[in-house]
Amino acid sequence: MPDRNHVRLIKKYANRRLYDTQTSTHITLSDIRKLVIQEESFQVVDAKTGEDLTRSILLQIIQEAESDGEPIFSSEMLKGIIRFYGPFQGMLGSYLDKSIQAVVDIQAQTGQQSSQAWNDFMHSQIPTMQKLMGQYVEQSKQLYLNTQNLFGMFPGFPGTPGRGDKDKDDDKS
Repeated sequence: MPDRNHVRLIKKYANRRLYDTQTSTHITLSDIRKLVIQEESFQVVDAKTGEDLTRSILLQIIQEAESDGEPIFSSEMLKGIIRFYGPFQGMLGSYLDKSIQAVVDIQAQTGQQSSQAWNDFMHSQIPTMQKLMGQYVEQSKQLYLNTQNLFGMFPGFPGTPGRGDKDKDDDKS
């Protein structure tokens, strides 16, 4: 089990090379991905300035993973995420954090995530899980929209009181 109190320091140099100060070796993004999977605590910093680069390195790993095999994020999903930057950014971030943590918790409780039987079972359940997740997302969306309608937060949004457009009868005058 990794020592969670010790944060492994990885330095990134101007030549884009990553240096693991714990092992005194150069490492790759693939090696950092392994650290994530092994739940090893680490931080990536710019060797010259000390700036924390951990998030950008993790995003690079995601980008690499998305380019290989079957991506998790569709183009439409990525566009939706981009649209959420701004006023709803905190809400989406919190929602995604909690959703992913729920999946991690389920895996931890079963203790079977590494067994072939579990992998086979989960693979066979993908259509069912996609349907359930779709229903969950739709319910979440409806709850959110109902809450907004209740408080009249979007007066120009169709279906809410105080819409920006007039009734058809008003247009005929």
